[in-house]
Amino acid sequence: MRFQVCSSALATAVLTVGLTGAATPAGAADRTPFLDRLHTVNTVASTVPANGDQNPYGTFVIRESIGDLHRGNILVSNFNNSVPPSGEQGRGTTLVQITPGGQASTFATIDPNNLPGPCPGGVGLTTALTVLPGGWVVVGSLPTADGNSATAQAGCLLVLDSHGTVRETIAGDGINGPWDMTAVSSERRSELFVTNVLNGTVAAGGAEVDQGTVLRITLSSEGDRPPKRVATTEIACGFPERTDPAALVVGPTGVALGKDGTLFVADTVRSRITAIPRALTRQDSDGIGKVISEGGNLNGPLGMALAPGGDILTVNGGDGNIVETTERGQQVAVKQINSEGNPPGAGALFGLAVDLDRDAVYFVNDVDNELDVLH
Repeated sequence: MRFQVCSSALATAVLTVGLTGAATPAGAADRTPFLDRLHTVNTVASTVPANGDQNPYGTFVIRESIGDLHRGNILVSNFNNSVPPSGEQGRGTTLVQITPGGQASTFATIDPNNLPGPCPGGVGLTTALTVLPGGWVVVGSLPTADGNSATAQAGCLLVLDSHGTVRETIAGDGINGPWDMTAVSSERRSELFVTNVLNGTVAAGGAEVDQGTVLRITLSSEGDRPPKRVATTEIACGFPERTDPAALVVGPTGVALGKDGTLFVADTVRSRITAIPRALTRQDSDGIGKVISEGGNLNGPLGMALAPGGDILTVNGGDGNIVETTERGQQVAVKQINSEGNPPGAGALFGLAVDLDRDAVYFVNDVDNELDVLH
């Protein structure tokens, strides 16, 4: 079935559910799922810095030691400030660096009134978090004035050096509520894949709108200067999104780039994973892409990462589960990694990242403001 998704693109939808009894895609790999090797969840450290920021979102494992960044440590972004009882959403300003052994330190505290460029609305750090070669940290900002979705503004991407100083902002040209991100780099060029969740959402006042996008933002690096944006291409559009009193906004979240250049996207509202082919080279939008897996164990998927064998890992906002899905869409494993609250695990999970040894998964626990590990 093919249907119109947004202004200039079509998307193909196919229902593919693995563990719930639906047909398994032909040729699915017969191998042990990555999650079947992992059995234990432990707390690594608190993610609350000295200023009291809460609600950890972005999670990234540092790949090279440079400046104040150390290989193997985990960088975490905070979305809420410290206003009781649980902080105001879209007002967190801190990045915390945590060692695998549990030592935490504040990598950066960003002053929204002292930025080197525009960032409409200020600072509220999201799940969009990566570190580029040279130690350039890029983090998304979806800010609010008071923690409520009615005051949310477009925000920006903030570029920090390896010592935690903001050196550049990237705003406009399609950036509108940058929510999550993945990146790939080669030589002096980096490609950011950024989901955006504020296109028409605030104006809809809680109603669902199908205007979420994915942008490919090309950056060029030169010496010690911050990487500069040289191109922006919308490669996906038409994802459902809505404001939400508990989560501020719900829309396309996790993204991960497969080996063949296919970009996988977690469509949180519809509990599905879609695939955008030729993500590195395409010059047009593929709409929402091809739906490879829907429903089943997917329950509001948020953060996304790739397992060592290429399977897609997602964490659910609805039930505290982590789900493993093959690139063809078969859901091959599921584990509950948080059971707090009612229903168990709901609202606890967001960002995740596989460790450098590729035998564990770090994930944030928004209920307890912690970084946890499944190993």
